[in-house]
Amino acid sequence: MKFSSRINSFRSRPELYKAGINMTTCDLIARMGQVQGLTHIELNYPEHFINQDKHEIKQAIKNNNLNMGGIALRYNKEFIDGEFTNPNEAIREKAIKITLEAVEMCRFLGGNTVTLWFGYDGYDYCFQQDYFRAYELLVDALRRVILPNPDIQFSFEYKPYEPRTFSFIGDCASTLLLIEKVGAPNLGVTLDFCHMIMKKENPAFSLFLTSIQKRLVGFHLNDGYGHTDDGLMLGSVHLMQTLEYIYYAKRVNFSGLIYFDTFPTREDPVAECAQNIRMYKKLACFIDKVGMDNMTDIIRNQDAIKIQKLLMSLINDNSDK
Repeated sequence: MKFSSRINSFRSRPELYKAGINMTTCDLIARMGQVQGLTHIELNYPEHFINQDKHEIKQAIKNNNLNMGGIALRYNKEFIDGEFTNPNEAIREKAIKITLEAVEMCRFLGGNTVTLWFGYDGYDYCFQQDYFRAYELLVDALRRVILPNPDIQFSFEYKPYEPRTFSFIGDCASTLLLIEKVGAPNLGVTLDFCHMIMKKENPAFSLFLTSIQKRLVGFHLNDGYGHTDDGLMLGSVHLMQTLEYIYYAKRVNFSGLIYFDTFPTREDPVAECAQNIRMYKKLACFIDKVGMDNMTDIIRNQDAIKIQKLLMSLINDNSDK
């Protein structure tokens, strides 16, 4: 299994790393290297490269025994009216330019995936967005970015809302429809557990849908109460849904990057990340212990009581104290 985590989480509790230090990107990478079981890293563009030396970043990744997974786009508030659907052509073009720069940075660092999240492509009021025009702009911009770069895997991370009241592409179905419209074989989906819970999707079913369409690229795993993007530790709220999600990940033979998109603020981020890895492995091992065939038989019999009993056996298992 390949595990990564949100690099900005490691800004938390800086006094546990080095007192009085303003952490650079290389410092954050070094701190991530302390997490037992972490194998990969993903960086945000342009955020983590501002006033930073890309050669030093590349060396820091190597020095800390990490592998480069990819680059995630993060657009600043200049794009508050939209990234690829912005009504201002100059700002749209700038968003496309930044995205293409991120592709080059991903190649330089040895990554293979560029994750697209458009937090500002959306609307807050009725009659604020021309849906026909916005969709046309979005599809056109995605084609301009993706089609000339067939060696890079692009992945669309959808979110129903935040920071906009409505995201333009905010659920699993609309994301799959967009991918079909773009028509690029190297465009897929990154599933964020909290985002799916916010949309009232069942995460395992969304995993199933993206898998049968052969568009599943990556996971952003976390947890939350369903109203906002809480970024809590894996399995801390929706334990049963997390278990089902991992079962289906196994069933479709998912071999991509498992990324923990959590927001520790009071917790030691190194310990918090290690706990996420332990939880994922614990749940995965529990499924193996029960057996995939047995799990599948229980599901096909729609035996909800037996599933609850299985969960009780997981809770009562004190072998890993």
